[in-house]
Amino acid sequence: MGVAAVALIALVVFSWGLLSARLGRADLSAPIVFVTVGLLLAEVLPDLTSESVKLFAEVTLVWVLFADASRVGLRELRADLGLYARLLGLGLPLTIAAGTVLAVWVLDGAGLWMALLVGAALAPTDAALGSSVMTNPAVPERIRRVINVESGLNDGIATPVVMVAIAGVLAAEDAQQHGVSAALVELAIGLAAGIAVGTVGGQGLRMARRRGWASDDFTGPAVLALSLFSYAGALWLHGNGFVAAFVAGLAFGHFARRGGAKEVYYVEQTAGLMSLLTWLLFGAVAVPIVLGSADWRIVAYAILSLTLVRMLPVALVLIGTRLPASTVAFIGWFGPRGLASVIFAVIALEELHGEADSAVAVIGLTVLFSVLAHGFSAKPLAGRYAASVAHHAHAAPDRPPVPVRGLVPHPEVRDTR
Repeated sequence: MGVAAVALIALVVFSWGLLSARLGRADLSAPIVFVTVGLLLAEVLPDLTSESVKLFAEVTLVWVLFADASRVGLRELRADLGLYARLLGLGLPLTIAAGTVLAVWVLDGAGLWMALLVGAALAPTDAALGSSVMTNPAVPERIRRVINVESGLNDGIATPVVMVAIAGVLAAEDAQQHGVSAALVELAIGLAAGIAVGTVGGQGLRMARRRGWASDDFTGPAVLALSLFSYAGALWLHGNGFVAAFVAGLAFGHFARRGGAKEVYYVEQTAGLMSLLTWLLFGAVAVPIVLGSADWRIVAYAILSLTLVRMLPVALVLIGTRLPASTVAFIGWFGPRGLASVIFAVIALEELHGEADSAVAVIGLTVLFSVLAHGFSAKPLAGRYAASVAHHAHAAPDRPPVPVRGLVPHPEVRDTR
C-alpha cells in the first residue's frame, strides 16, 4: 500500500473522529461511511493480498471477541437470563439451521458444509450497525440491553460452528489432513487455553493492582497483549484461537472485575479502530467482487436472511414471554449482520480459496444490504417503536448502559459488574 493511500485512510479516520456524532444524527453510521470510502479508494489499494487482509481480520476478531466477552457480567445477565437463553440457546441455532437450509438452495451443488458455513457466518448480529437504536433513550433500556448482549455473545458462540464448517469443507477434499473430529479437538483445546489464560490474567491483574506492582500507563497494552496471547497460544497448542480469545475474555472479565474496566476499554478502543479499517477494506476489496458476482438467488438469500431467517426464529423463541408483538418484531429486525460476518468470510476465502467464492458473495451481499437497511432504518424505526410502547413497562432496574461495540464511552461509565 502506498503512502498516499495510508495518508488518505488516516485522514478519513481522523475526520470520522471529528464528525461522528454529527454524521450519526444524519443516519450515517460508521459502516456506511467506511464501506463507501473503501469503494472510493479501491483503485489506490491494488496490492493488498488475501493473506494480509486475513491476518488483519483475524486480529480484529480476536480483540472484538475478547472485549465483548469481558464486558459480560452475571449481574447484568441475571434479570433477563430467560430471554438470553431463548435468543442464544434456541434462537441462534434455529437461525443457523434456517440459513443453512436456504443456502443449500442458493449454493446449488456446493455441499452441506459450505451451506453451514454461510448459515453460521450470517447468524451473529452487530448492534453497532443500529447505533441510533442503542443510543436512543426513548427505546426502553431493557430492550436495548437485550439486543446488545445478544450481539456481544452470539459471534463467540457462532465461531466454533464456522470453524467446524470450514473443516468440513476441507475434509470433503482430504479426510486424512482435515476432519471434523480434529476441529472438535481444536475447540476443546481452545476452550481450555482460554480459561487458563483469562483466569491467570484476570487474577494476576487484581493482585498486581492490589500490591502496587502495575503501572496504570501500561496495563491497557498489557491486556491487549493478553488477548493476542490467548489466541496465539491456542494456535501453538493446535487449538482454536478464536474460541480461546472469547473464553479468555469471559474469564478475565470475571476475575479482574472492576479492576479491569479501564484495560478492557483500551482493548475496545483499539478494536474499534481496527473495525473501522476492516469496514474500509470490505468496501475496497469485497464489495466490487460481490456486486460483480451477485445474481437473483444471492439477492433473494440476502433479503430472506435479514428478514425471515432472523425474525421467524426470534418470534418463535419469544412466545410465552408476554412481550408485545411490536417488541418481538423490533428485536427480530434489529439483528444486523456486520463485522463478525465479514471476518468469517475473509477467513473462509483464505482457507478455502476459490471454492468459497460463491459463499463469500452471499455473505458479502447480505452484510452490504444490512449496512444500508439497518443503518438508515435505525433512527425512524426506533422513534416509532418508542412511541408505540410508551405505555409498556419494559425498563429493568436502573443500571449503567450496556457498552455497544463501536460506541465507546468513557470507561468510568462503562463498568456494569
